[in-house]
Amino acid sequence: MAGPVDLDELYAASYQRLVVQLFAFCGEMTDAEDAVQEAFVTAIRRQRELAKVHNPEAWLRTVAMNRVRGGWRHAAVVRKYQAAVPGPQAPVEVGPEHVALVMALSALDKDQCKIVVLRHLAELGTGDIALELGIPEGTVKSRLARARARLAVLLGEGEGDRHV
Repeated sequence: MAGPVDLDELYAASYQRLVVQLFAFCGEMTDAEDAVQEAFVTAIRRQRELAKVHNPEAWLRTVAMNRVRGGWRHAAVVRKYQAAVPGPQAPVEVGPEHVALVMALSALDKDQCKIVVLRHLAELGTGDIALELGIPEGTVKSRLARARARLAVLLGEGEGDRHV
């Protein structure tokens, strides 16, 4: 049994060395720094486990390398399934008008919000929305009309202005 570890002392003695090692391992300085910092956060949370370790720096290195490997696995999954998403993958630009819209949507009833999102963001027709939600198409239309009227008030649009 090794005993309690002084994390401040361990950090001062091994942080730079671990970052250099992780940088050599992954090739990205920011990823190396993030991984080592996360390893120290894990050490803080798991001090009892770390106290039983013979070589705390090796334990930190293993935790950091596992974090990097986990990031690689995550990126591989994203790359694999991102290509399967149909349509163009243009970046989404979020501006003040988007923030206002999201705030207004949050003020709607959950059912109305869901229907607005499906209709205007997912671009589904009322029949498709009814099918997806398992409700009559007339219900979709009435909720959509009420939601649009409420959004017009929340967004300060007049009656003749364009709807969401």
